Amino acid sequence: MTGAAHSKEAGATRTTCPYCGVGCGLQVTRDAATGAVAVKGDTAHPANFGRTCSKGAALGETLGLEGRLLHPVVDGVRVSWDAALDRVASVFSATIAEHGPDSVAFYVSGQLLTEDYYVANKLMKGFIGSGNIDTNSRLCMASAVAGHKRAFGTDTVPGIYEDLEQADLVVLVGSNLAWCHPVLFQRLAAAKAARPELTVVVIDPRRTMTARSADLHLALNPGSDVALFNGLLVHLQEAGKLDAAFVQDHTNGLDAALHAARALSLAEIAEITGLSQAELRRFYDLFARTERVVTGFSQGVNQSSAGSDKVNAILNCHLLTGRIGYPGMGPFSITGQPNAMGGREVGGLANQLACHMELGEPEHRRIVQDFWRSPRIADRPGLKAVDLFRAVKDGRIKAVWIAGTNPVDSLPDADDVQAGLKDCPFVVVSDVMAVTDTARHAHVLLPAAAWGEKDGTVTNSERRISRQRRFQPWPGEVRADWWIFAEVAKRMGWADAFDYAAPVEVFREFAALSGVENAGTRDFDISALADITAEAYDALLPVQWPCPKGEVPRSERRFFADGQFYTPDRRARFIATAWRAPAEQISHDY
Repeated sequence: MTGAAHSKEAGATRTTCPYCGVGCGLQVTRDAATGAVAVKGDTAHPANFGRTCSKGAALGETLGLEGRLLHPVVDGVRVSWDAALDRVASVFSATIAEHGPDSVAFYVSGQLLTEDYYVANKLMKGFIGSGNIDTNSRLCMASAVAGHKRAFGTDTVPGIYEDLEQADLVVLVGSNLAWCHPVLFQRLAAAKAARPELTVVVIDPRRTMTARSADLHLALNPGSDVALFNGLLVHLQEAGKLDAAFVQDHTNGLDAALHAARALSLAEIAEITGLSQAELRRFYDLFARTERVVTGFSQGVNQSSAGSDKVNAILNCHLLTGRIGYPGMGPFSITGQPNAMGGREVGGLANQLACHMELGEPEHRRIVQDFWRSPRIADRPGLKAVDLFRAVKDGRIKAVWIAGTNPVDSLPDADDVQAGLKDCPFVVVSDVMAVTDTARHAHVLLPAAAWGEKDGTVTNSERRISRQRRFQPWPGEVRADWWIFAEVAKRMGWADAFDYAAPVEVFREFAALSGVENAGTRDFDISALADITAEAYDALLPVQWPCPKGEVPRSERRFFADGQFYTPDRRARFIATAWRAPAEQISHDY
């Protein structure tokens, strides 16, 4: 996977689209004389095979410098990089010395590359010693992460995109695939055209573009997904679709899950969901009699006061039937942002450690701290996105660094976020744009690289790591995010630990950490790439993890067909999910 391909093909740079979690490969041609850029799909990339959506196809139109932040700015005045970095390092150091490590925070983004994310997490959790780093990916993916970890013991997406094409039934829950992940929708539509017997069910309160193309649209009431899938779980058991050997040998907790699911009758489920009993039976019978089923779910499931329960209600149905890990079978979380998955791999959320290790697990903390040779390690979860900005507002967070995101626009309670930043003693913003609703509150603005100027890796919804390659020169004094975080770390006294000269050096370190004391005990392992050369990194073909040391990296890898999970007893867990009425006010405890 590392040596046969080149980053350029017939004058085109092979890179990855920055818009959504599909992770489409692109070929970009740049006219050296005029700077004009042409973008087309990469026919060799296994996520899209040359397909693009309207956003990806128009990427060339986004590369102008209008409104770009091109130079460091401190207190409204253009300064040198040394002056800006010194200011950030000195204020963060002084704040930590006076108020402790939990008085500072980073808020980062699914727009960052994995190398950027890794360096930021290493700095906050291993050297500053706080868990106070979270990401805007929490807003879309935290429910899926929690559901996966509760059921599987780790945040693993079992399937691959090809499963959507190999299934005989695709159930899309809370996903407007046609608009939000258009290339996956194109792949599914092509598969259905080739095999008209492939049935598509869309479960969504709205009649979306995706729903209009489905064989069956279940327009359920918002917030009733748990009741719907609890009813399906009971139906599958009663219809004799329980895979007894799989459940007995590889799972725990089915009795409790069934007990919770049986709390509602079919008539009550119909009342809760707003669907007729006939609609429910049609869906339940279809799911029961079809072996190759993929259930894809996205933000309509995740962004809910009961998001994790919705995820587990879906997973329960696949565990009961043993329909997981085989071609055309399994639950499939469809990621929102371009590198939300990469962020999860490096511990991008406030309750995670790098390489799918756990902040609350002492042995994992030991592994990471020993590997990093860090003076300390965060020993408890930090503040999650919403709570982080509440802490900014009430004065607990006295210095915050925001990278690649605009929380004044995107977070709940945006007026409170803005008020908190306005009064915060020290705000740093790394961004590509000079003026945003968040940037106007910054004491220090740092010019970051945009797509086309970035160089590193991203991971898509199917666990596929792809290269995002730089084809544009850095304008002005723009720099890579990993470099910015590393330079501040050096100035805070940790020069040896952050002495990276190129993104490949960050990637090697990340890959090496994934294999430490692993030997198959953790799902995330890319240690086969720990010694990758700069040339092989530049030529890296898309590869799915895991790829442990000693194995040839594969282009396709499914999880859990062998029934081996990552819980302490290596068994999957059914999670009892009781339906409850949607919260009037969204809970922030996610």
